[in-house]
Amino acid sequence: MRRAEARRQLLCASSAILLIAAGALSTGARAQNDCKGAVYLTFDTGHMGIAPLVAQVLARQQVRVTFFAADERTQDGGSSLDEHWAPWWRARAAEGHEFASHTLHHTYWQADVRQQGKTAFRVKPSAGPRAGHSFTLTPAAYCQEIGAAAQRLQTITGRQPLPLYRAPGGKTSPALLAAANSCGYTHVGWSSAGFLGDELPSDSHPNQALLARSLRDIRDGDILLAHLGIWSRKEPWAPAVLEPLIEGLKARGLCFRTLAEHPAYAPLLRGPRP
Repeated sequence: MRRAEARRQLLCASSAILLIAAGALSTGARAQNDCKGAVYLTFDTGHMGIAPLVAQVLARQQVRVTFFAADERTQDGGSSLDEHWAPWWRARAAEGHEFASHTLHHTYWQADVRQQGKTAFRVKPSAGPRAGHSFTLTPAAYCQEIGAAAQRLQTITGRQPLPLYRAPGGKTSPALLAAANSCGYTHVGWSSAGFLGDELPSDSHPNQALLARSLRDIRDGDILLAHLGIWSRKEPWAPAVLEPLIEGLKARGLCFRTLAEHPAYAPLLRGPRP
């Protein structure tokens, strides 16, 4: 019953968001012509508890973002790429957001290791059947971990994900990046000022302090990082920080773009995308 009611609320919220987005298209188009610079807001998955609120803010502000998705544990007892959340992802695709892999099981790189004379990777996923356990993956197996999340996104949304990925925690090595490149994925981190701090402890990093720092430091070209819910944070970052942050950056003449429009990554896109 709990998941059925949550699903009903999710579908209602998605419909409302689409109406908001449609009503603001002309306003958004005018704003794009006034850009003095661009920033690239990205979201990694999390417990998804704030995902509907994030979507409402993005629709209201006519901001398109890039979502890096892994199949992580959610507050409703499921996972972020399961059928319960599929309507949410499809609604975001309809709004023109972009998607990319965050590895299927939110798999952290820990170290490069030598295995039978070749480089492999010790990893530790935080989701999936081996969550919390360290083990070794070959480069090919690591590629499969990246590709599985991208394939799940495409199956759910009908939209081809970007040929990009983000390693959980941003933890990588040159060998890991080379392995990802060999199977067609380019790693994307975030700018120093773009670390929005929503995964930091609330007591030492309250929302108002995070907002003030971001508005002070973010500059043209920065890639910004936030999450769709952090388990350890007691003071929810969104929408309390998200909307005033967007409004404040817009007031400075900064427009929001997806990574498909980033000068470093747009050349990686080949051919028409559904």
